[in-house]
Amino acid sequence: MTAPFRVCFVCTGNICRSPMAESVFRARLAEAGLDGLVEVDSAGTGGWHEGDGADPRTVAVLRAGGYENAHTARQFHASWFDRLDLVIALDSGHLRELRRLAPTPQDAAKVRLLRTYGTGAATGATDDLDVPDPYYGGFEGFEECLEMVEEASEGLLAAIRAALPAPTVVTARGADHDNRRTAREQHRPQEKESA
Repeated sequence: MTAPFRVCFVCTGNICRSPMAESVFRARLAEAGLDGLVEVDSAGTGGWHEGDGADPRTVAVLRAGGYENAHTARQFHASWFDRLDLVIALDSGHLRELRRLAPTPQDAAKVRLLRTYGTGAATGATDDLDVPDPYYGGFEGFEECLEMVEEASEGLLAAIRAALPAPTVVTARGADHDNRRTAREQHRPQEKESA
């Protein structure tokens, strides 16, 4: 049996953006029938949140979108490059840090920015491809991040599908995907008013 294709999403503390990207992409793989061929995880460039769960706002946005999330934060280590096929940075700062951390030029080439797989990048709109850190903002920032992650995940899925050894049997995307945005809007938690 062929070894699985391994992808790791990386943000700063591994409690907001990268666990969101991991959950969304895991769902995309399952919908495409590729979950047995691709392994997905996430990590942070820093280790100060190691052992923590995802930020409650990340969990709420994922739940509202119909995504599953069981997460424990951890820090990315240079030794992981050897076993990974693709390292997905959530913003340009992570991209630079991960490429500096890479032991070889081949490992540095494995690091890509998530939104380069989105439609904006495909049309040449590459001014700002960062997924912004929502940590210090409100719930809307987490929703915005989820939309960016969802949009880029389609292109990432296509790129990984093309990199997998043929023949790969792919099933059609499930109806769950089409209903996620509606479900998210119906189940959006209300932010507490400031006292």
